[in-house]
Amino acid sequence: MPLTLLGQQNLLASSSEQLKVLADSRTHLPFEAQMGQAGLSPLCATGITTFQINVGKLCNQTCRHCHVDAGPDRKEIMSRETVEQCVAALAKTDIQTIDITGGAPELNPHFRWLVERARELGRHVMDRCNLSVLLLPSQADLVEFLASHRVEIIASLPSYRANQTDSQRGDGIFEKSIEALRLLNRVGYGRPDSGLILNLVYNPVGAFLPPKQAAIEAQFKKQLRAQYGIEFNRLYTITNMPISRFLEFLLESGNYDQYMTRLANAFNPAAAAGVMCRSTLSVGWDGTLYDCDFNQMLDLPVDHGAPSHIRDFDPILLHHRQIVTRNHCYGCTAGSGSSCSGATS
Repeated sequence: MPLTLLGQQNLLASSSEQLKVLADSRTHLPFEAQMGQAGLSPLCATGITTFQINVGKLCNQTCRHCHVDAGPDRKEIMSRETVEQCVAALAKTDIQTIDITGGAPELNPHFRWLVERARELGRHVMDRCNLSVLLLPSQADLVEFLASHRVEIIASLPSYRANQTDSQRGDGIFEKSIEALRLLNRVGYGRPDSGLILNLVYNPVGAFLPPKQAAIEAQFKKQLRAQYGIEFNRLYTITNMPISRFLEFLLESGNYDQYMTRLANAFNPAAAAGVMCRSTLSVGWDGTLYDCDFNQMLDLPVDHGAPSHIRDFDPILLHHRQIVTRNHCYGCTAGSGSSCSGATS
């Protein structure tokens, strides 16, 4: 692909273009062949323990690494009808964890209704929060709402250094993130024995694999406590997935082949056996079902005979479905593994 085209707005605009780039690489085995050699093909679900709902791509930030390609101008927002279908599907199961993501999920007008209904069903709710959304005037009471419903916060923070965070997420975002973390701490989030869980998410600033999760967590805790008085519970490391904006960055910077080779060479069968798609079902903003949030962004819905829309939800067919894989899956199986809950091995 000529580098002169990389600046065009429509480059990699479609999922099919991204999948072609991923499939055309000659630097490593296709992911399915690698899984076959490890005795893990076909990869199948082991039962759904997490119901992940992407309520839309609207976001108050535009981050360089974002695999969702979210931003303030996105119009894809989950409707009330689809949110209600999600709650109805959830009520048919004993799935305990509801993972609400976006975009900035809090900007969906039905976000609070979804949280309330899920809590009424006795389920644990997680909110994937970009932190700065908590400071918007329209969200002035959001921290108190989340605390009152015992919602677990999973907050993105690429670095405890301002320049690194701002380079990935936008100027001034680090300062806003620190202010938001202090608000969360103030109501008890991240404090011992409060029961209000505050976990952070770290992903590398660049074409690198994340360091060991325990080591980077210790660094974050030491630095955030010493410099800003901030406390949190856990830190999750997540590998930057070679899709959407990060894929464009890899191509523009000439790092694509090197990065994919690095992921493939770090393939870990133990991490592959524990990938999140085996226990997660992901719902797109329009109700389409996916094996994971990354497949959702590549328009790879659930397949192999399982229902592909929330209105047709069938827990029996979905619990042990065969999972759709492609070369981007190397991102979840490299090194210690990567999932929405951090390292897998």
